[in-house]
Amino acid sequence: GSLSRVRLVGGDHRCKGRVEVLQGSEWGTVCDDGWDMNDVAVVCRELGCGAAKKTTSGTLFGPVAPKDQKVLIQMVGCSGMEESLSQCEGEDVFNCLHNEDAGAEDVSMGPCSGSTVFLGEQTPGFSFPTVPESVRLAGGPTRCQGRVEVKFQGDWSSVCKAGWRFAAAKVVCRHLGCGRAILTQKSCNKATQGQGAIWLRKPLCSGQEVSLEDCPSEVWEHNCTHNEDVWVECEDPFELRLADGDNGCVGRLEVLHKGEWGTVCDDNWRQEADQVVCRQLGCGAPRSLPVPKRFGRGVGRIWLDEVSCSGKEQSLEQCSHRPWGYHNCDHREDVAVVC
Repeated sequence: GSLSRVRLVGGDHRCKGRVEVLQGSEWGTVCDDGWDMNDVAVVCRELGCGAAKKTTSGTLFGPVAPKDQKVLIQMVGCSGMEESLSQCEGEDVFNCLHNEDAGAEDVSMGPCSGSTVFLGEQTPGFSFPTVPESVRLAGGPTRCQGRVEVKFQGDWSSVCKAGWRFAAAKVVCRHLGCGRAILTQKSCNKATQGQGAIWLRKPLCSGQEVSLEDCPSEVWEHNCTHNEDVWVECEDPFELRLADGDNGCVGRLEVLHKGEWGTVCDDNWRQEADQVVCRQLGCGAPRSLPVPKRFGRGVGRIWLDEVSCSGKEQSLEQCSHRPWGYHNCDHREDVAVVC
Protein backbone atom coordinates (compact mmCIF):
# COMPACT_ATOMS: atom_id res chain seq x y z
CA GLY A 1 0.00 0.00 0.00
CA SER A 2 1.01 3.63 -0.43
CA LEU A 3 2.45 5.74 2.36
CA SER A 4 0.09 8.46 3.57
CA ARG A 5 1.86 10.26 6.41
CA VAL A 6 5.22 10.66 8.09
CA ARG A 7 6.31 11.61 11.62
CA LEU A 8 9.47 11.87 13.72
CA VAL A 9 9.37 10.03 17.06
CA GLY A 10 11.53 10.19 20.18
CA GLY A 11 13.31 13.51 19.62
CA ASP A 12 13.12 16.54 21.88
CA HIS A 13 10.93 18.35 19.34
CA ARG A 14 8.72 17.36 16.42
CA CYS A 15 11.45 18.04 13.85
CA LYS A 16 13.93 15.52 15.20
CA GLY A 17 13.58 11.79 15.73
CA ARG A 18 13.11 8.32 14.33
CA VAL A 19 11.28 8.36 10.99
CA GLU A 20 7.94 6.56 10.99
CA VAL A 21 5.50 6.26 8.09
CA LEU A 22 1.83 5.36 7.98
CA GLN A 23 0.88 2.55 5.62
CA GLY A 24 -2.83 1.84 5.72
CA SER A 25 -3.62 2.04 9.43
CA GLU A 26 -0.16 0.92 10.59
CA TRP A 27 2.81 3.04 11.65
CA GLY A 28 6.19 1.52 10.81
CA THR A 29 9.83 2.56 10.58
CA VAL A 30 12.13 3.17 7.61
CA CYS A 31 15.33 1.22 7.01
CA ASP A 32 18.47 3.34 6.73
CA ASP A 33 19.72 1.39 3.68
CA GLY A 34 20.05 4.09 1.03
CA TRP A 35 18.85 6.80 3.42
CA ASP A 36 20.57 10.15 2.73
CA MET A 37 20.20 13.92 3.03
CA ASN A 38 17.85 14.10 0.04
CA ASP A 39 15.42 11.86 1.92
CA VAL A 40 15.76 13.91 5.12
CA ALA A 41 15.12 17.10 3.14
CA VAL A 42 11.78 15.72 1.93
CA VAL A 43 10.75 14.62 5.44
CA CYS A 44 11.57 18.07 6.85
CA ARG A 45 9.62 19.75 4.05
CA GLU A 46 6.59 17.49 4.52
CA LEU A 47 6.53 18.21 8.25
CA GLY A 48 6.92 21.96 7.80
CA CYS A 49 10.28 21.92 9.57
CA GLY A 50 13.47 23.70 8.67
CA ALA A 51 16.02 22.52 6.16
CA ALA A 52 17.67 19.14 6.68
CA LYS A 53 20.60 19.09 9.11
CA LYS A 54 21.75 15.49 9.08
CA THR A 55 20.75 11.88 8.83
CA THR A 56 20.76 10.08 12.16
CA SER A 57 20.19 6.59 13.48
CA GLY A 58 16.70 5.92 14.74
CA THR A 59 18.19 4.09 17.70
CA LEU A 60 19.35 7.44 19.13
CA PHE A 61 15.78 8.36 19.98
CA GLY A 62 14.24 6.46 22.85
CA PRO A 63 12.44 4.42 23.49
CA VAL A 64 13.57 2.40 20.48
CA ALA A 65 10.92 0.94 18.22
CA PRO A 66 9.20 -2.13 19.74
CA LYS A 67 10.11 -5.48 18.25
CA ASP A 68 6.59 -6.08 16.94
CA GLN A 69 6.59 -2.82 14.95
CA LYS A 70 7.31 -3.41 11.29
CA VAL A 71 10.08 -1.86 9.21
CA LEU A 72 7.98 -0.88 6.18
CA ILE A 73 10.36 0.40 3.48
CA GLN A 74 14.03 0.49 2.55
CA MET A 75 16.21 1.97 -0.20
CA VAL A 76 14.22 5.20 -0.23
CA GLY A 77 15.34 7.18 -3.27
CA CYS A 78 14.25 10.82 -3.06
CA SER A 79 15.72 13.46 -5.35
CA GLY A 80 15.21 15.99 -2.56
CA MET A 81 12.61 17.97 -4.52
CA GLU A 82 9.53 15.94 -3.63
CA GLU A 83 6.88 17.43 -1.35
CA SER A 84 6.30 14.21 0.57
CA LEU A 85 8.08 10.93 1.25
CA SER A 86 5.23 9.07 -0.46
CA GLN A 87 6.38 10.53 -3.80
CA CYS A 88 9.83 8.94 -3.49
CA GLU A 89 10.76 5.51 -4.79
CA GLY A 90 11.28 2.74 -2.23
CA GLU A 91 11.39 -1.01 -1.83
CA ASP A 92 9.61 -3.47 0.44
CA VAL A 93 11.82 -4.53 3.33
CA PHE A 94 13.48 -7.92 3.15
CA ASN A 95 16.55 -7.73 5.39
CA CYS A 96 16.33 -4.79 7.78
CA LEU A 97 16.02 -4.72 11.60
CA HIS A 98 15.25 -1.88 14.02
CA ASN A 99 18.93 -1.27 14.69
CA GLU A 100 18.96 0.14 11.15
CA ASP A 101 16.00 2.51 11.57
CA ALA A 102 16.42 5.86 9.80
CA GLY A 103 16.33 9.13 11.70
CA ALA A 104 16.19 12.80 10.74
CA GLU A 105 16.98 16.19 12.21
CA ASP A 106 16.34 19.67 10.86
CA VAL A 107 18.20 22.93 10.98
CA SER A 108 17.31 26.09 9.15
CA MET A 109 19.78 27.29 6.55
CA GLY A 110 20.63 30.68 5.11
CA PRO A 111 19.18 33.53 7.16
CA CYS A 112 17.39 31.46 9.79
CA SER A 113 18.47 29.21 12.66
CA GLY A 114 16.27 26.72 14.44
CA SER A 115 13.30 24.78 13.11
CA THR A 116 10.41 26.21 11.14
CA VAL A 117 7.25 26.55 13.20
CA PHE A 118 3.71 27.71 12.60
CA LEU A 119 2.31 30.28 15.02
CA GLY A 120 -1.10 31.75 15.83
CA GLU A 121 -4.69 30.74 16.45
CA GLN A 122 -7.02 30.30 13.50
CA THR A 123 -9.79 32.64 14.60
CA PRO A 124 -11.73 35.23 12.57
CA GLY A 125 -10.01 38.58 12.71
CA PHE A 126 -8.45 41.33 10.66
CA SER A 127 -9.26 41.42 6.95
CA PHE A 128 -7.52 43.29 4.18
CA PRO A 129 -9.96 44.94 1.76
CA THR A 130 -8.36 43.36 -1.30
CA VAL A 131 -6.24 40.47 -2.54
CA PRO A 132 -2.51 41.01 -3.04
CA GLU A 133 -1.72 42.99 -6.18
CA SER A 134 1.77 41.65 -6.61
CA VAL A 135 4.48 39.61 -4.93
CA ARG A 136 8.27 39.80 -4.69
CA LEU A 137 11.20 38.18 -2.90
CA ALA A 138 13.24 40.82 -1.08
CA GLY A 139 16.56 40.83 0.74
CA GLY A 140 18.01 37.77 -0.97
CA PRO A 141 21.04 37.32 -3.23
CA THR A 142 18.85 37.03 -6.35
CA ARG A 143 15.29 37.92 -7.30
CA CYS A 144 14.39 34.23 -6.87
CA GLN A 145 15.47 34.06 -3.21
CA GLY A 146 14.29 36.23 -0.38
CA ARG A 147 11.63 37.39 2.04
CA VAL A 148 8.11 37.12 0.63
CA GLU A 149 6.39 40.48 0.32
CA VAL A 150 2.96 41.25 -1.12
CA LYS A 151 1.62 44.58 -2.30
CA PHE A 152 -1.70 45.99 -1.06
CA GLN A 153 -2.93 49.31 -2.42
CA GLY A 154 0.57 50.50 -3.16
CA ASP A 155 2.20 49.32 0.09
CA TRP A 156 4.51 46.31 0.47
CA SER A 157 3.89 43.97 3.44
CA SER A 158 5.84 40.96 4.63
CA VAL A 159 4.09 37.62 5.10
CA CYS A 160 3.80 35.77 8.40
CA LYS A 161 5.02 32.17 8.56
CA ALA A 162 1.87 31.23 10.46
CA GLY A 163 -0.19 29.02 8.20
CA TRP A 164 2.28 29.19 5.32
CA ARG A 165 2.84 25.95 3.40
CA PHE A 166 5.27 24.73 0.75
CA ALA A 167 2.45 24.80 -1.82
CA ALA A 168 2.30 28.59 -1.47
CA ALA A 169 6.06 28.80 -2.07
CA LYS A 170 5.56 26.89 -5.34
CA VAL A 171 3.00 29.48 -6.44
CA VAL A 172 5.32 32.38 -5.58
CA CYS A 173 8.16 30.86 -7.61
CA ARG A 174 5.84 30.29 -10.57
CA HIS A 175 4.40 33.82 -10.29
CA LEU A 176 7.90 35.33 -10.43
CA GLY A 177 9.00 33.24 -13.40
CA CYS A 178 11.63 31.49 -11.33
CA GLY A 179 12.40 27.77 -11.23
CA ARG A 180 10.92 25.31 -8.79
CA ALA A 181 10.54 26.09 -5.09
CA ILE A 182 13.25 24.38 -3.04
CA LEU A 183 12.95 25.92 0.44
CA THR A 184 10.59 27.91 2.63
CA GLN A 185 11.30 28.93 6.20
CA LYS A 186 11.30 31.76 8.73
CA SER A 187 13.45 34.77 7.94
CA CYS A 188 14.94 34.96 11.43
CA ASN A 189 18.13 36.88 10.68
CA LYS A 190 17.59 40.57 11.54
CA ALA A 191 19.39 41.58 8.36
CA THR A 192 16.68 39.90 6.28
CA GLN A 193 13.58 40.87 8.29
CA GLY A 194 10.97 43.18 6.83
CA GLN A 195 9.56 46.38 8.25
CA GLY A 196 6.08 47.81 8.53
CA ALA A 197 2.89 45.84 8.01
CA ILE A 198 2.59 42.04 8.08
CA TRP A 199 0.09 40.23 5.87
CA LEU A 200 -2.54 38.58 8.06
CA ARG A 201 -4.19 36.22 5.60
CA LYS A 202 -3.51 32.48 5.45
CA PRO A 203 -3.14 31.52 1.76
CA LEU A 204 -4.83 28.19 1.00
CA CYS A 205 -2.86 27.28 -2.11
CA SER A 206 -2.95 23.90 -3.83
CA GLY A 207 0.39 24.65 -5.49
CA GLN A 208 -1.14 24.70 -8.99
CA GLU A 209 -2.20 28.37 -9.04
CA VAL A 210 -0.55 30.85 -11.41
CA SER A 211 -0.18 33.58 -8.77
CA LEU A 212 -0.67 34.03 -5.04
CA GLU A 213 -3.79 36.14 -5.59
CA ASP A 214 -5.46 33.08 -7.16
CA CYS A 215 -5.22 31.19 -3.84
CA PRO A 216 -8.28 31.34 -1.57
CA SER A 217 -7.36 32.83 1.79
CA GLU A 218 -8.52 32.44 5.35
CA VAL A 219 -8.50 35.47 7.64
CA TRP A 220 -7.16 35.03 11.16
CA GLU A 221 -5.53 36.85 14.03
CA HIS A 222 -2.08 36.06 15.35
CA ASN A 223 0.85 37.52 17.25
CA CYS A 224 3.44 37.41 14.46
CA THR A 225 6.47 39.66 14.43
CA HIS A 226 9.03 40.18 11.68
CA ASN A 227 11.02 37.34 13.22
CA GLU A 228 8.44 35.07 11.53
CA ASP A 229 8.59 36.64 8.07
CA VAL A 230 8.42 34.04 5.30
CA TRP A 231 11.59 33.28 3.35
CA VAL A 232 11.40 31.39 0.03
CA GLU A 233 14.12 30.09 -2.25
CA CYS A 234 13.43 29.06 -5.85
CA GLU A 235 15.70 27.55 -8.44
CA ASP A 236 17.00 29.92 -11.10
CA PRO A 237 14.59 30.71 -13.96
CA PHE A 238 14.09 27.84 -16.37
CA GLU A 239 15.73 28.36 -19.77
CA LEU A 240 15.84 26.28 -22.92
CA ARG A 241 17.27 26.57 -26.41
CA LEU A 242 17.42 24.74 -29.75
CA ALA A 243 21.07 24.12 -30.61
CA ASP A 244 22.98 23.42 -33.84
CA GLY A 245 20.08 24.35 -36.13
CA ASP A 246 19.87 26.99 -38.86
CA ASN A 247 18.10 29.39 -36.46
CA GLY A 248 16.82 29.52 -32.89
CA CYS A 249 13.59 27.71 -33.79
CA VAL A 250 15.05 24.39 -34.95
CA GLY A 251 17.64 22.14 -33.39
CA ARG A 252 18.58 19.83 -30.56
CA LEU A 253 16.68 20.71 -27.39
CA GLU A 254 18.82 21.80 -24.46
CA VAL A 255 17.79 23.06 -21.02
CA LEU A 256 19.74 25.08 -18.46
CA HIS A 257 19.93 23.72 -14.92
CA LYS A 258 22.35 24.73 -12.15
CA GLY A 259 24.28 26.82 -14.64
CA GLU A 260 24.89 23.92 -17.05
CA TRP A 261 23.24 23.20 -20.40
CA GLY A 262 22.08 19.62 -20.95
CA THR A 263 19.87 17.63 -23.29
CA VAL A 264 16.45 15.96 -22.97
CA CYS A 265 15.81 12.26 -23.55
CA ASP A 266 13.09 11.34 -26.07
CA ASP A 267 11.47 8.66 -23.88
CA ASN A 268 7.71 9.42 -23.81
CA TRP A 269 8.25 12.62 -25.81
CA ARG A 270 5.15 13.62 -27.82
CA GLN A 271 4.10 16.48 -30.12
CA GLU A 272 2.36 18.15 -27.16
CA ALA A 273 5.82 18.72 -25.72
CA ASP A 274 6.95 20.18 -29.05
CA GLN A 275 4.04 22.64 -28.76
CA VAL A 276 5.20 23.78 -25.34
CA VAL A 277 8.81 24.24 -26.51
CA CYS A 278 7.84 26.22 -29.62
CA ARG A 279 5.42 28.40 -27.62
CA GLN A 280 7.99 29.07 -24.90
CA LEU A 281 10.59 30.13 -27.48
CA GLY A 282 8.10 32.30 -29.40
CA CYS A 283 8.64 30.16 -32.49
CA GLY A 284 5.08 29.45 -33.61
CA ALA A 285 3.76 25.91 -34.08
CA PRO A 286 5.80 22.70 -34.22
CA ARG A 287 6.29 20.75 -37.41
CA SER A 288 3.60 18.08 -37.64
CA LEU A 289 5.81 15.39 -39.20
CA PRO A 290 8.36 13.40 -37.21
CA VAL A 291 11.54 15.42 -36.69
CA PRO A 292 14.70 13.91 -38.18
CA LYS A 293 17.63 13.86 -35.79
CA ARG A 294 20.01 15.81 -37.98
CA PHE A 295 21.36 18.18 -35.36
CA GLY A 296 23.99 15.90 -33.88
CA ARG A 297 24.33 14.43 -30.42
CA GLY A 298 24.72 16.55 -27.36
CA VAL A 299 27.54 16.27 -24.87
CA GLY A 300 27.61 16.43 -21.10
CA ARG A 301 24.52 16.14 -18.94
CA ILE A 302 21.17 14.66 -19.87
CA TRP A 303 18.93 16.71 -17.62
CA LEU A 304 15.38 15.51 -18.31
CA ASP A 305 13.71 12.18 -19.08
CA GLU A 306 10.12 10.95 -19.40
CA VAL A 307 8.78 14.44 -20.14
CA SER A 308 5.00 14.38 -20.57
CA CYS A 309 3.04 17.51 -21.52
CA SER A 310 -0.63 18.23 -22.15
CA GLY A 311 0.34 20.96 -24.62
CA LYS A 312 -1.24 23.72 -22.52
CA GLU A 313 1.76 24.40 -20.28
CA GLN A 314 3.52 27.77 -20.57
CA SER A 315 6.91 26.25 -19.75
CA LEU A 316 8.45 22.85 -20.36
CA GLU A 317 9.33 22.74 -16.66
CA GLN A 318 5.60 22.61 -15.83
CA CYS A 319 5.31 19.27 -17.66
CA SER A 320 5.77 16.11 -15.62
CA HIS A 321 9.22 14.56 -15.77
CA ARG A 322 11.66 12.51 -13.77
CA PRO A 323 13.82 14.35 -11.23
CA TRP A 324 16.56 16.47 -12.75
CA GLY A 325 19.50 14.37 -13.91
CA TYR A 326 17.74 11.01 -13.47
CA HIS A 327 17.52 9.04 -16.74
CA ASN A 328 18.35 5.75 -18.48
CA CYS A 329 19.34 7.30 -21.81
CA ASP A 330 22.37 8.21 -23.88
CA HIS A 331 22.86 11.07 -26.34
CA ARG A 332 21.54 8.99 -29.24
CA GLU A 333 18.12 9.70 -27.70
CA ASP A 334 18.42 13.50 -27.50
CA VAL A 335 15.21 15.32 -28.40
CA ALA A 336 15.18 17.56 -31.48
CA VAL A 337 12.43 20.09 -32.27
CA VAL A 338 11.49 21.94 -35.45
CA CYS A 339 9.07 24.86 -35.09
